[in-house]
Amino acid sequence: MINSHDILETITMIDDEHLDVRTITMGISLLDCADSDINKACDKIYDKICRYAANLVKTGEAISTEYGIPIIHKRIAVTPIAMIAAASPTKNPVKFAQTLERAAQTVGVNFIGGYSALVHKGFAPGDYALIQSIPEALSVTEHVCSSVNIGSTKAGINMDAVAMMGKIVRKTAEQTADQECIGAAKLVVFCNAPEDNPFMAGAFHGPGEPDCVINVGVSGPGVVRAALAKAGNCNITEVADIVKKTAFKVTRMGQLVAQEASRRLCVPFGIIDLSLAPTPAIGDSVAHILEEMGLEQCGAYGTTAALALLNDAVKKGGVMASSHVGGLSGAFIPVTEDAGMIAAARSGTLTMEKLEAMTAVCSVGLDMIVIPGDTSAEVISGIIADEAAIGMVNSKTTAVRVIPAIGKKAGEELNFGGLLGEGPVMPINQKSPAKFIHRGGRIPAPLQSLKN
Repeated sequence: MINSHDILETITMIDDEHLDVRTITMGISLLDCADSDINKACDKIYDKICRYAANLVKTGEAISTEYGIPIIHKRIAVTPIAMIAAASPTKNPVKFAQTLERAAQTVGVNFIGGYSALVHKGFAPGDYALIQSIPEALSVTEHVCSSVNIGSTKAGINMDAVAMMGKIVRKTAEQTADQECIGAAKLVVFCNAPEDNPFMAGAFHGPGEPDCVINVGVSGPGVVRAALAKAGNCNITEVADIVKKTAFKVTRMGQLVAQEASRRLCVPFGIIDLSLAPTPAIGDSVAHILEEMGLEQCGAYGTTAALALLNDAVKKGGVMASSHVGGLSGAFIPVTEDAGMIAAARSGTLTMEKLEAMTAVCSVGLDMIVIPGDTSAEVISGIIADEAAIGMVNSKTTAVRVIPAIGKKAGEELNFGGLLGEGPVMPINQKSPAKFIHRGGRIPAPLQSLKN
């Protein structure tokens, strides 16, 4: 039975504490669109996306209006395009990106993800060409997002792909230097990439997924912070319990939206992603949750422990609220997208080294971090390798989304606008790992991969 207290509490969460459904993401398989004729393949891709997602935006807006729940983004994730490009190996894959862009504009979604390749154990036909085309693809499109999975706990880390991605990240930033290097903000390098992630820029529709599915990502950092503020001076066990109960409430709202969207679109419901996804808005910050726990500023000693508590409690509360939890699920720490993280980075309290430590216990990884524009491709590859190692050894998803600010130095700023936010160029260790990176080969899978 829903009582008046529950209703008033939810209204407060939405009006004052930035509670929202961050995204309804429709996953669409394009495996049946592959064709040796790239023009035919692109026509099939465009037709299928437009057919399946024709009512996605309208449905999301209708649910938002009827239930009073803000639904910020409507998105699409598709089969990794490298798999489709393999059928037409002599053609430039950028044509696929342009087709995705055209489809995204037609149906009106905010982003479309899946200009992706899975190369954790090596390169299959289509992979190499797609990866090389990423800088051009992201420079000529607005809504397309790209990701590359270069490692996994089962396979190890493909160091040839790591070396390649350092160059690709840098080149992508260079080709969009006149747009605040935004291309690199739409590119994620993964270890243990999930097949059902609804969040951009890393979303793609995995080969193990159904033909079409609805996945929903919820968000509520402000709600969690407000709950802790109301609780006052309680002990750490009580803090964990408050976060867990709050995550349950947030997830139930997401479950309602997901099931309703599934019903109206006649598409199976996939998963709820529990991630606390911040925005640059004041009061909608993961960093401020950690500070509410008792840290003077995010990045101080104790930050990693507080984040571990938060991440675990969010998962425990969320899995009680939904039987189908997936995606990334935890607490995001994207620097430029979080007001508290931005402030901590500007003050120098939050450093690259502290962020790397935090990624050992939270979702995703080094996310939306602006680095000096003269950072070499090898240093970027070293960052990717380190983060992939954390994911591989800990059997968790980690990722790198760094933006080389071409022409800018540490202390200067980039401003992307919107959910991507703004932030300072953070100083990083520029000592070269080039010899290590250029050895190539594959870092073997860790012992814990042998679980059969």
